[in-house]
Amino acid sequence: MEQHLMGHFLSRRSILSTAAVAVAGTGMGIPSLDDRSRHRTLQTGVQVLMSDDYELVRGQKVGIVTNPTGILPDLRHEVDVMAASDAIELTAVFGPEHGFRGAAQAGGSEGFYVDEQTGLPVYDAYQKSGQALADIFTRSGVDTIMFDIQDAGARFYTYIWSMFDSMQAAVLAGKRFVVLDRPNPISGRRAYGPIMTPQFSTFVGREAISQAHGMTVGELARLFDAEFLGGQVDLTVVEMRGWKRDQVYEDSGLPWVLPSPNMPTVDTAIVYPGTGMFEGTNLSEGRGTTRPFELIGAPYVDHRWADALNELELPGAAFRPAYFTPTFSKHVNTLCAGVQLYVTDREAFDPVKTGVAMLVTAKRVYPGDFAWRYDSYDPARPYWIDKLTGSTQVRTDIDAGKGLDEVERGWAGPLKEFADKRRRHLIYRGGN
Repeated sequence: MEQHLMGHFLSRRSILSTAAVAVAGTGMGIPSLDDRSRHRTLQTGVQVLMSDDYELVRGQKVGIVTNPTGILPDLRHEVDVMAASDAIELTAVFGPEHGFRGAAQAGGSEGFYVDEQTGLPVYDAYQKSGQALADIFTRSGVDTIMFDIQDAGARFYTYIWSMFDSMQAAVLAGKRFVVLDRPNPISGRRAYGPIMTPQFSTFVGREAISQAHGMTVGELARLFDAEFLGGQVDLTVVEMRGWKRDQVYEDSGLPWVLPSPNMPTVDTAIVYPGTGMFEGTNLSEGRGTTRPFELIGAPYVDHRWADALNELELPGAAFRPAYFTPTFSKHVNTLCAGVQLYVTDREAFDPVKTGVAMLVTAKRVYPGDFAWRYDSYDPARPYWIDKLTGSTQVRTDIDAGKGLDEVERGWAGPLKEFADKRRRHLIYRGGN
């Protein structure tokens, strides 16, 4: 079936181009890319690519790994714009977790289909890696794979590993790989937290990077290629213009698009590298509420947890007692008590330290109720928290009754080594 698609979407290119011109002339109030750019100092990688009339990929058949975050400042999706352009030959889209158009929930994808809006074939790349993914790239007939997805800044946010797998598969398939860079929404000031160890390598952490990496996807691609893929990738990073690494997302002036259904706001991304660890416990991490990863709780929690956390006076963090009933996921339709985490100073806030402090105090205040999530399907790595933190260290330290500072010292040495390695691959200035 896939062989019959190429003529179908190519026949639509002239229609799409005509439609784009028609919309531009209707006075519908949609500002053009040029109009928006005049009011911004930041340009994302895709804007830089377009400003050069796609010269980088001229004469090549191009496929792109992207999702709903692959937008321009005027909210048009880059795939829709490229499909209507004669300056680039976009011939395929590859969908990650949640799918290209974002129709699937966590742990799901959209499968193979023909995109109704553009006529382009959309290949399901979720949980595909190695030769299986290389075969998809080969079957698509593209010369160059582009990647453009908004990351959230945490090691266990899976899009960066979709990029890693795609880079590896591009080598196997003999394809060029181009990363269209976007901001790290929680800034690129520094790296935080424990480092992934090889025995706990999964799709929530393939390689030895820190829990909050403090890098853009373009910088990560450079690190992945040099440190883990042997420099074999035919890699180009289309760098942003005007981004400083001490900026958070609101500083970019770009609209926020949910990169996944449970990452609704920039506030979510700020706390996620820490409170995402609660996926490895029997507490709800707030899925099924309007504030996932900010609301944390369980039926057995009470006001004492918020009191204990506020006594710590954690930098840039404050807590209030909160009550919520998740509409799905853990404790569905059950009243939970817990806390809402507020970030009062983003520059001072350490998401991983804060998340560990929350784990330490939950274990101490509710010793008979708090429990780690157990994965019976993976007997070699049965505790989900170990996969999220990258080793047994955080869990065993907390179980041993160690305090926050002692737990933090357990990853200090490996973090320093990673920070030194990370620095070699940074592109942008400002911060560490």
